[in-house]
Amino acid sequence: MEQTHRALDLRLLLPALIAWGVAAALLGVATSLVIAVLVGCLVTGIGCCGLGRPTVRMIGFCALATTFILTAVLGHRAVAQAGLVPTLAERGASVRLEARVVSDPAPVRSRFGGEQVWRVRLQATRISGRGEVAGARTPILAFGGQDVGRLRWHDTVVAAGRLQPAETGADVRAILRIRQVQRTHPAGRIEETVEHLRTGLRDSTEGLPTDPAGLVPALVIGDTSRMPQELNDDMQATGMTHLNAVSGSNVTVVLLCVQGLAGYLRIPRRWRLPFALLGLALFVMLCRPEPSVVRASAMGVVGLLALRGGSRRAGAPALAGAILVLLAIDPHLARSFGFILSSFATLGLLLFARRWADAIARCLPRRCAPLAEAICVPLAAQVFCAPLTLLLQPGVSLVGVPANVLAAPLVPIATVAGVLVVCSAPVLQPLAQLLAWVAGLPAWGIATIAHLGADLPYGTLPWPGGWAGLALLVLVIALVLTTGHWWAHQAAARPWHGAAAAVTALALVVPVPAAPPSRGWTVAMCDVGQGDATIVRSPQGGVLLIDTGPEPDTVDSCLSRLGVERIDAVVLTHFHADHVDGLAGVLRSGRTVRQLVATFVEGEDDAGPHEEASRREPTLALAARARVPVRLVRRGDSVDAPGITGKVLWPARTLETGSVQNNASVVLAVVAGGVRALFTGDIERDAGRAVRQELQAAGEGSFDVLKVAHHGSANQDADLMAVVRPRVCLIGVGADNDYGHPAPATLRLLAGCTVLRTDQDGMLFVHPHTDGGVSVSSSG
Repeated sequence: MEQTHRALDLRLLLPALIAWGVAAALLGVATSLVIAVLVGCLVTGIGCCGLGRPTVRMIGFCALATTFILTAVLGHRAVAQAGLVPTLAERGASVRLEARVVSDPAPVRSRFGGEQVWRVRLQATRISGRGEVAGARTPILAFGGQDVGRLRWHDTVVAAGRLQPAETGADVRAILRIRQVQRTHPAGRIEETVEHLRTGLRDSTEGLPTDPAGLVPALVIGDTSRMPQELNDDMQATGMTHLNAVSGSNVTVVLLCVQGLAGYLRIPRRWRLPFALLGLALFVMLCRPEPSVVRASAMGVVGLLALRGGSRRAGAPALAGAILVLLAIDPHLARSFGFILSSFATLGLLLFARRWADAIARCLPRRCAPLAEAICVPLAAQVFCAPLTLLLQPGVSLVGVPANVLAAPLVPIATVAGVLVVCSAPVLQPLAQLLAWVAGLPAWGIATIAHLGADLPYGTLPWPGGWAGLALLVLVIALVLTTGHWWAHQAAARPWHGAAAAVTALALVVPVPAAPPSRGWTVAMCDVGQGDATIVRSPQGGVLLIDTGPEPDTVDSCLSRLGVERIDAVVLTHFHADHVDGLAGVLRSGRTVRQLVATFVEGEDDAGPHEEASRREPTLALAARARVPVRLVRRGDSVDAPGITGKVLWPARTLETGSVQNNASVVLAVVAGGVRALFTGDIERDAGRAVRQELQAAGEGSFDVLKVAHHGSANQDADLMAVVRPRVCLIGVGADNDYGHPAPATLRLLAGCTVLRTDQDGMLFVHPHTDGGVSVSSSG
């Protein structure tokens, strides 16, 4: 066995990893620079590979691997930039598009009035616009209504809408706002058969309890359409979200089953590999051959090699080959966090899973020996992926490894039973429904583990985020892996010393809940610099967050200091960066967000010609990835939470004067804990006049708190103050900002109230009194 461990050769991984890193660095740069680096690598590779020294030859192999990937980058770029699509997108042109649907439609958000918006990926084949017609082979991300939601994978469609350019480095070349779409040719018979099988699984699991009914399709075919939000949040908090989609572990389980079936059928050994690959191809078709599924398939094959003693030697070269081939197929994977996690998890299996499993199996009874493999696979993957997750959010999960280890034996049972449901549903529905319960029971166990793990106190160890935290955690893990055996021996030889060291370490790492900077508050305004982020809290436990500021780390730190772990609604008043770019920080630290509320003003009118660009699309895309439902509101709607009532006073329509986005801000009148507060976003004079008229018509006024509009800019409706008559005026503003906020004229308007500003006072708090009054405090 030791000889097998020594036989693992990792040298071929170095060229693949270097080529990967260079591709990630050059993905969004100018084509001329990519060509220059490619030529340099090609010359270096040819020159070094002919020399005799192993180190020099390795440099040559790294250069040639980089040349291969950069050639693929240039090829994909040439194909994507060919034709009219990029040019028309830059012009914001209205186009007519012939395309093929290459993904399942996914719900994004609900429009005002309940109309659902759907997202789908298209492969354009022909486009016409601005008097020009041309063929194309361009990937496009499209958004539309119910007609888009009724499309199916591989349908051929004709769509009309307006093009917009995609973000730099994105894996699509344009975004299409669909006004009208028509299916011209339905998917072929193979695709229809696959859809029939997927529908059979959904129908067969419909009678299960809510959690397994959503989790079984997610485990088997990556269909998360029925996943409960609470279950998704808890799986995210416990590091189990890889089970919500088709992953390398699912593929490995399927391949093991196919190989077992081949042995049962006594298929000759020389035909077992083609038989397994055929089974894998059918499984990929069932799950849709999208990039994430193809990636999982490749990593699943490598993972199988890592666990097979006789094939383990081929694991490292197979991983290197898989990385290079996948990057050549889709160079944008170089910056995909999912691809990074999948690759490093597979590397962990290659390096440690087999070795650890053999060591643990020797300590277990013979009948329990298979459990060693089930324990070590998630353990090795978590060890390698834990440092990378710090780039997403600070803190090291203490429940992730135990939760995944406990769930590991249940995943194969649920997956295999789910595949049997898929096979039996078209021919014998009662059998499929019975098998659905067989799959549902372990899925229910997985969901229970996620719920219990998410509810455990001190589930996250505080740890610095970013690259510094990553390097520190890598160092700690390396020390544990290299010296852990010695420490275990010392603890066994000196148990009292070991116990004292363990208690000391526990006292150092267990987080002690810190008291919030101020108690008894109802309104708290975070100091996020030049931006807004305000929390409203009720005695009944309801929480609203109004805007998120410009920086994720800043708002995350503020919410953590205040002990905010659950938010009933995040209200984004409008889509300027200083109000929405902190949303990623709100979604960190295991925090639960029930819904996101935003202005209904959208489409072509959500950005004026002379103002800051709208951050609508990346913000809503982030909400979609986090599976946070979005509700668009207008005047007359309500935004409520336990103990909090909120009434939307604006917007009622789009104002073309001034800043379209600022004047589209959600204006919210909130009552919580006896405090009446008015939040005005960044409205300007014209929208302020409309809000004033609304308040006068409703006979409302005399607010305790006013969030001063637009950081105290001079563009205010002076008469609004006379109607609102606030006791406390809060201004979110950055120190020494370039805008001159707050304007002296605005400060003169606020002379009748207590003014607090974050640039001078830090974090701001409003406290209710039993006599109906309020007081203020700050952390500055």
